[in-house]
Amino acid sequence: MKLQNFALNNWVSGNDSGKQLLSAVDSSAIATISSSGIDFADMLSYARTVGGPNLRKFTFHQRALMLKELAKHLGDRKKALYELSTKTGATRADSRVDIDGGISTLFVFSSKGRREMPNGHVYLDGPPEILSRNGTFVGQHIYTPIQGAAVHINAFNFPCWGMLEKLAPAILAGVPAIIKPASSTAYLTELMVRHMLESDILPQGSVQLICGGVGDLFDHLTCQDAVAFTGSKATAEFLQQHPRVVSDAVRFTAETDSLNASILGPDAVPGTAEFDLFVTEVTREMTTKAGQKCTAIRRVIAPSAVAADLVRALSTSLDAIRIGNPANKDVDMGALASIGQRNEVRERVAELSAEAEIVYGDQSRMTLLDADPDKGAFFAPTLMHCDKPLDSTAVHSVEAFGPVSTVLPYDTLDEAIELSRLGGGSLVQSVFTDDNDIAREIVLGSAAWHGRMLIVNRHCADESTGHGSPLPHMVHGGPGRAGGGEELGGIRAVLHYMQRTALQGSPETLARISDCWIKGADQKDPGVHPFRKTFEQLEIGDTLNTDSRKITLDDINHFAEFTGDNFYAHMDEEAAAKNPFFEGRVAHGYLIVSFAAGLFVDPDFGPVLANYGVDNLRFAQPVNFGDTLKVRLTCKQKTLREDSGYGEVRWDTEVTNQDDEIVASYDVLTMVATDEHWCAVK
Repeated sequence: MKLQNFALNNWVSGNDSGKQLLSAVDSSAIATISSSGIDFADMLSYARTVGGPNLRKFTFHQRALMLKELAKHLGDRKKALYELSTKTGATRADSRVDIDGGISTLFVFSSKGRREMPNGHVYLDGPPEILSRNGTFVGQHIYTPIQGAAVHINAFNFPCWGMLEKLAPAILAGVPAIIKPASSTAYLTELMVRHMLESDILPQGSVQLICGGVGDLFDHLTCQDAVAFTGSKATAEFLQQHPRVVSDAVRFTAETDSLNASILGPDAVPGTAEFDLFVTEVTREMTTKAGQKCTAIRRVIAPSAVAADLVRALSTSLDAIRIGNPANKDVDMGALASIGQRNEVRERVAELSAEAEIVYGDQSRMTLLDADPDKGAFFAPTLMHCDKPLDSTAVHSVEAFGPVSTVLPYDTLDEAIELSRLGGGSLVQSVFTDDNDIAREIVLGSAAWHGRMLIVNRHCADESTGHGSPLPHMVHGGPGRAGGGEELGGIRAVLHYMQRTALQGSPETLARISDCWIKGADQKDPGVHPFRKTFEQLEIGDTLNTDSRKITLDDINHFAEFTGDNFYAHMDEEAAAKNPFFEGRVAHGYLIVSFAAGLFVDPDFGPVLANYGVDNLRFAQPVNFGDTLKVRLTCKQKTLREDSGYGEVRWDTEVTNQDDEIVASYDVLTMVATDEHWCAVK
């Protein structure tokens, strides 16, 4: 089989014989790979002129629904992906992390996009900024999609998840992707891309695929493109120094080498739950994907007093790991991704051996299930121990990208923190302790060196996703050696593919651009009570100005008796007068909100289906008995929920007193029926 490239909406083969790709399990030929003859400038141009405009026609919610449908489509085709995944050396459990983990990431971004982004084309960054005395000149930060291509260069260890975790936020942002998988496992990526494209869910030009080298692709990048890279630090640095990346300030996110650490707290001695959890976690991180994870535990930082106990416990745990053909259901750990990768791990272990002793892992005595050690890229789990880690360098700088970890003993917590820093920046560090003061000290002392920190104890272990599991909700990336970039992290990842722009102008102009009413913009007379309007009929700026209501002392007393809120500021004149904020008894804040609702709510059955919340509630100044309140209610923002029969409407609400002073402000959130739904139910 010859892997193909997908360029300009066509599957095309490289024009030479290409490089042969071999099975990690038995070195049998799987495919050849080549991108020779591909016009990379045309691919970029196609992404910008076809893919981008096609994606940007849709709203955030519509693109989020595409991700959901894509996830369902891939979920129905996992069997073929699982079968091919074994060729990469992955066990079924490894494949679940890669394949199901990637599909799950699509679902998460789909959900977060619909919950946390508007059903529109502009994403607002914070509230408006008041830039003038009279409010006729305001500012608003917005995000819009960059108008180029997202170039995704992925690593060999996660050919499915590595692609989808980058692709999901780019598509949600409205930016087409050019995917370049690592060659050794590209056959699995190519199969998944074929499944995605056959679904016809994504608009034309959304995805292109390079199987092979990138040629002169980087020569044609512009400031509107973005590169997301996962791989070695040396390669990342080489690409980051490309003249076009430098001259055009091309966005470049790198996730590179990472000597991740896990710290065993001094309280977690043998016999404690945390010690046992630590042993289980280190074993899992050493052997999942045969240790070929950018988040795997490479440095095991443990108290000197229990280091020997820990080595014994880890050795016993590793003894139970069955190595061999990943297609065999009895196998716990498969092969490395290639013979070349196995040879590189051997070289790195030899470098580490200058400072650390191998205390577990005799390669010559490795026993395999259903596999030939001479044909497959197998490597036994290897545990090392370094006596003087503070005086060593290799254990903090050399990464054996396989089932290899080194125990580094410490005497004091300050030493443990220093050892964690010596890795020069990592993707993740975990801490196993049941002492919250120890956890706090380690986090404050070392968090700046790590992109993510996991604190595990007996209370959260059952539900913890583990040291090595990047989650789409949480940021994935790290400083220094780890590349200095960020991926994932929910909507943060989407914003990597968008440009933040500071708008300045009149409130009405900025409201029109942002699809969100800003104070000072036009207020429209809706003709009828706005609660009588369907979602489509409502317009941004529709405003209701209510009648007024006087607050009496009886109102305050009744509210206190009815709710049980007898706080002194509402019930004790003398005590309230001692408060520097009040002159005497004041109305309850929630009485103000309740009375405001009574002023603006239309009580009859109507298109407004429900009130589901209040945001940004602030009480600007006290309300005394005798004051008179009125409300200004303005349709601020509309978000249609696709195919649900309703939309969410945010109302800017301002409560003022008899002197037109603001006493309370907030956003009221309602669900409002669409025309079709309202016609069906009324």
